Amino acid sequence: MSKELLGALDVLETEKGIDKQIVIDALEAALVSAYKRNYDQAQNVEVNFDQRKGDIHVFAVKKVVDQVYDSRLEVSLDEALTINKGYEIGDDIKFEVTPKNFGRIAAQTAKQVILQRVREAERNIIYNQYSQYENEIVTGEVERQDSRFVYVSLGKVEAVMGRQDQMPNETYRIHDRIKVYVTRVENATKGPQVFVSRTHADLLKRLFEQEVPEVYDGTVEIMAIAREAGDRAKVAVRSNNPDIDPVGTTVGPRGQRVQTIVNELGGENMDIVEWTDDEAKFIANALNPAEVLDVIFDPNNERACEVVVPDYQLSLAIGKRGQNARLAAKLTGYKIDIKSESEASAIMEADQAADETASDDSAADAPVADDTTTDTASDETLDDATTAATPEDAADTTDDGASSTADVASDATTDTTDNGDDAE
Repeated sequence: MSKELLGALDVLETEKGIDKQIVIDALEAALVSAYKRNYDQAQNVEVNFDQRKGDIHVFAVKKVVDQVYDSRLEVSLDEALTINKGYEIGDDIKFEVTPKNFGRIAAQTAKQVILQRVREAERNIIYNQYSQYENEIVTGEVERQDSRFVYVSLGKVEAVMGRQDQMPNETYRIHDRIKVYVTRVENATKGPQVFVSRTHADLLKRLFEQEVPEVYDGTVEIMAIAREAGDRAKVAVRSNNPDIDPVGTTVGPRGQRVQTIVNELGGENMDIVEWTDDEAKFIANALNPAEVLDVIFDPNNERACEVVVPDYQLSLAIGKRGQNARLAAKLTGYKIDIKSESEASAIMEADQAADETASDDSAADAPVADDTTTDTASDETLDDATTAATPEDAADTTDDGASSTADVASDATTDTTDNGDDAE
């Protein structure tokens, strides 16, 4: 058993990369537990493994004391001196207590420990290997698929791609080789678990780094990405070299560079726009290919704006199902309200008319006090005039009364004469 055990340790170290000493330390600890469990011994014991011969020895460790209270843990000074004259109180003495049939227990324990260590070592190796690829692109082969995941072989490990990470315009078949983005690596109980994605925005960034040397070395920098996987994406780029056009460099001669990425993503459309510190210009660029006439920022909301476009380009600016506007808003971080030129003009004219009406109302309200004063003064003047004319009116009334009296007297005389004639 000893030779076989030594050979197994050498193979583990050579082929699996597992340090021999780590396995030996684990084996010794396991043998201590096995000894206590199988021989019902609770004393302090140690197991030593002879790496040269492969022999295993079990020792009981006892402390030298004046008076022994527990023979399993202590030894008297007199007894210790019979073993070696140099022992003193407080020293530890090892007594070999290796059972005769301990070899069988040791073999079983060694097998279990080695298998356990092999599994742990393989897990750690895989975890350390693939944790380095986290947030990077790797190429894998589709192995199988179920209702929840697509399983992609990355070599020593099987990665999983959830439904939300699968491209809606792609069908995955067994043995298909695809590029995936490693989102995270977990060291789970059953072994390392690698999660990959085809819809992550950073997959696009890594693909541009592979296809465009200027992006890889940092001359052209990708500042923002807005993506609806499988359909369309917008990428904002800027150049750290004033002599290099960031958009043209990213697109490549005759669009070859970006076309390679489009083909890798199953025909996903790409809009490459220039990133700039001028937020109004950046918003206008983000709405490409639509032409923008004006960008008006909302004074009440610093992350909202209104964009004016020509009437004939309103549908182009909004995009199919609002996709162009939605991606532009995601790319810039602004809430974008798109209006046509005629609609914006009508709103502006309505606002101006409302302002003029408000101004007229204010002007009309201001002279009201003067008119009231004037009317009151006029009324008072008329009242004074009426009061002054009252004596004349009285005179006229007297004359009228006199005339009336004369007329009555005349009529009375006439009527009396007539009456007399009639009597005769």
